[in-house]
Amino acid sequence: MSDANQHIEAARTAFAEAFSPFDSLDLNGGGLADAEATLRELGELKVRHTGKKSALAEAKKMIGRVAPEERSAFGQAVQAAEKEITDRLEKAEAELNEFITAARIERERLDVTIPGRRPRTGHLHPITILRQQIEDIFVSMGYAIEDDREIETDYYNFDALNIPEGHPARESQDTFYTTGGFALRSQTSTVQIRAMERRGVPIRIIAPGKVFRRDTPDMTHVPMFHQIEGLCVDKGITMAHLKGTVTEWLKRLFGEDTVTRFRPSYFPFTEPSAEFDFSCFVCHGSGRVSSQQSAVSSEKDEDGGELFTAHGSQLAARCRPCKGSGWIELGGSGMVHPNVLRACGVDPAVYSGFAFGFGLERMAAMMFNIDDIRHMFENDVRFLEQFR
Repeated sequence: MSDANQHIEAARTAFAEAFSPFDSLDLNGGGLADAEATLRELGELKVRHTGKKSALAEAKKMIGRVAPEERSAFGQAVQAAEKEITDRLEKAEAELNEFITAARIERERLDVTIPGRRPRTGHLHPITILRQQIEDIFVSMGYAIEDDREIETDYYNFDALNIPEGHPARESQDTFYTTGGFALRSQTSTVQIRAMERRGVPIRIIAPGKVFRRDTPDMTHVPMFHQIEGLCVDKGITMAHLKGTVTEWLKRLFGEDTVTRFRPSYFPFTEPSAEFDFSCFVCHGSGRVSSQQSAVSSEKDEDGGELFTAHGSQLAARCRPCKGSGWIELGGSGMVHPNVLRACGVDPAVYSGFAFGFGLERMAAMMFNIDDIRHMFENDVRFLEQFR
């Protein structure tokens, strides 16, 4: 055998020894990771035995140096060896790729008969629910909805609202002051002033939005809360219009049997002024709620008042929302002070108006039976899932 043919046999023998582990592949005994590792090893083997630096490549280079009468036979022998090596590599590579593809499909297979996961749907915040209900009522009564900036000047926060110098509301312990004479608005009355300046009169608006006061957070107070204020200015507006408006929207919200009452009060921006209450929507003004009890006992609440009284098989408990009074305090109201109208360029001798305002957190807490209003600001989806 010539040296050239010996070179071909040496290349064939070296490949057969290196390829022997791939002759009997047991793919069923391993997993996807093992098959992928084997495929990488096979690729390295292919480079070593068919690449540019392989023994087979060296044999190809020898074709030109072989005697002319042996050149044809030697070239055929090189091609035969190359085809044998290539066929075995391609067969093993095809088996591995087929196994890997099947394993990947099985791993990613989706059983369409398995019940799917129901996505968690969003829920409206109780403040949003209540605000939308109230806005819908007032829009149906002909009121527009206004909102404006939350950082205001002293003028719109206090001066235009007839709040005098030295008033406690101007102190830093009550109001969040920023730099340059600005402060976070402490009521949405600032929106009313700007709306009258921009739109003129007559005007009927409500101004819902966030307000800020330096309150220590507890079960009934937070430094940022929501407020709705209403304003109506026109010729011939009287206190009777205020009482009728407040009574009407409370009846639409809580029911036709709702009763309202007004108590004299004082606010710098209204004259006369009054706080308004409405009959409790739980006990309907009785101050008591009844429930069936097998045993009757009398207890005292934290204020020392009677909490339960027996009536046969019924136990009358003091109503929680109204604390047994039958009335729920809601907000303040009154006729717009002439100085406020003048600050907006409105002649109080021609026009008059009323205004009212109330907070949403306390009302929402009563309506949705929330014992601590801080829960409304914790961003806990489990809390929101209670509301529809």
